[in-house]
Amino acid sequence: MPLASSFWVDETGTLFVVRQGAHHPSLQVAPQVPASIYFWLPRAMDRLVQLLPGSPGVMEAAYRLPSLLALALALFVIARIARRLIHPRAAWFAVFACLALRGFDYEAANARPYALGILVASASALFLVRWLDQGLLRDAILFVVFAAMIWRVHLLYWPFYIVLLVYTLVRLARSETPVGWKGALLVFGIVGVSLIPVFFEALALSRQAAAHVMAPLPPPMELLRQLKLGLIALCLVISLILRRGANSPHPALASSLILAWWLIPPVMLFAFSWGTGNSVFVYRYLSFGLPGVALAATAAAGLFLPAERWNWAAIILGAGVFIFLGDWRQVWPPHHNSNWRAAAAAIDTLPDASGVPVICPSPFLEARAPAWRPDYTLPGFLYAHLAAYPVHARLALFPFQTSPQAEQWASRLVLGDRFVIYGQAPSVEFWRKWFLDEPRLAGWTSQSLGNFGDVSAVILVRPK
Repeated sequence: MPLASSFWVDETGTLFVVRQGAHHPSLQVAPQVPASIYFWLPRAMDRLVQLLPGSPGVMEAAYRLPSLLALALALFVIARIARRLIHPRAAWFAVFACLALRGFDYEAANARPYALGILVASASALFLVRWLDQGLLRDAILFVVFAAMIWRVHLLYWPFYIVLLVYTLVRLARSETPVGWKGALLVFGIVGVSLIPVFFEALALSRQAAAHVMAPLPPPMELLRQLKLGLIALCLVISLILRRGANSPHPALASSLILAWWLIPPVMLFAFSWGTGNSVFVYRYLSFGLPGVALAATAAAGLFLPAERWNWAAIILGAGVFIFLGDWRQVWPPHHNSNWRAAAAAIDTLPDASGVPVICPSPFLEARAPAWRPDYTLPGFLYAHLAAYPVHARLALFPFQTSPQAEQWASRLVLGDRFVIYGQAPSVEFWRKWFLDEPRLAGWTSQSLGNFGDVSAVILVRPK
C-alpha cells in the first residue's frame, strides 16, 4: 500500500544516481552513495517508467518494486533456513517473525539497497548450510556468488562475513560436515579474493567517513534494544501457551548460525562506532541482521513448541502482526513521514509561483562549504529532492546548516513581497525565525503551506 507514496530524502538520492549517473560531478562529495550494485535494479525500472503514464505514484512504485520482490524472495529463503535448522514445520512461524519486525517491513517499500542486501545475505547463508550439510559443488558455487555480492550491495554489511565464518568454523571443529578444512579454505579464499577490489574501495572511502556521519554514538541501551528481546520473549510465551504438558522437541540443530546472525551484526557495528568515533549504528545499516532476529525468535519458540502445533503458533503470531503492526487508520499509508511531492506541488500552486523566491536548505549533511556555495549548479546531489520533485520558482540554495557565509548571503537576498522556505522541518524552522528576526522584515508574517510530515514549506508575507 505505501509503494506510491512520496519518496523520502534518501530515495530521491537513488533517483538522482539512476538518472544522472554514478559519476556525476556532484556525487564526489558523497562517493559512498552510488557504491552499490543495487542501482542496476532501479535503473532497469526507470526505463520502464519512461514507457508508463506520468501520474503521481507511478515512478515511486516502480522504483520500490525491486525491494518488495527482493524481500518476498528473502522470506522464502529464510523459511527454508528455518525448516532446515529449526524444524520442518517452522517455516511460516519464521516468516511472521520477520514481518513482526518494523525494520523488515519498512525495507519492502524502500528504494534503497537494504532489501537486496537482506536477500543476498540470506541466500549466502542458505547455500552455506546446504554446502556444509552435503558437500555439493553446486551449493559451494552458489555460496561464493552470493557471498561475493554482500559487500557489493552495501559497504557496511561486512560483519556478515564474520557470521558465515563463525558458523563454518563451528561445523568444522565439531566434524559435523563432509566438507574438509582444505575445501573450506579454498571456498572462503575465493570469496576473499573476489572482495579485494571492494576492500580497497571501502578503505578509500573510510578516510572521509567522519564527513558523512549524522547519528550520535549509540548508548549501551540502544544495543540492547536492537537485540529485539521483546519479540523473542513473545515467541517463548506463545510456545509455552501451546505446550500444554507436551514434551518439548530438541532445540535448533545449528544454533551457532542463528546466534551469530542475531548477535554479531549489532555488536560489531556498535563496537565499530565506538572504536572509530564514527557512528554507523543506524537501523537501516543493521537490516542485514534482522533475519537473524527472526530465526532466534523461531528457535526460542522451538524450545517448547510441540511439532503438531507449529501452524497454530504461526497463526497466532501472524494475526498479532497484522492487527498490531498494520496501519489501519488510512487506506494508503505513506512509506515514510516525508511528503516532498505534496510540498513541491503546494509551492507550484501558489499564485504567480514562478516569480516567488524559494529558499531551499539542503537535506544532506554534505551541503557545506566548499562543496556548497550560493551558486551551486543544478541538478546536483545536494538537492536531489529538487531533481525528483521540481519546484518551478526562483530557487535560493542554502546549506544543510547555518554558517556565517550563508547568513551573510541571506541578508542580501532580494525577497520581494513574499517568499517560501522549503526543506526539512528543523532547517525551515531555523530560517523562518532567522528571517523574522531580521530588522528589514519587521511586521512580516509566516504561514505553513500544509502538513507534509517531516518536510516543511512556509510562506513569509510582507504586511499590507
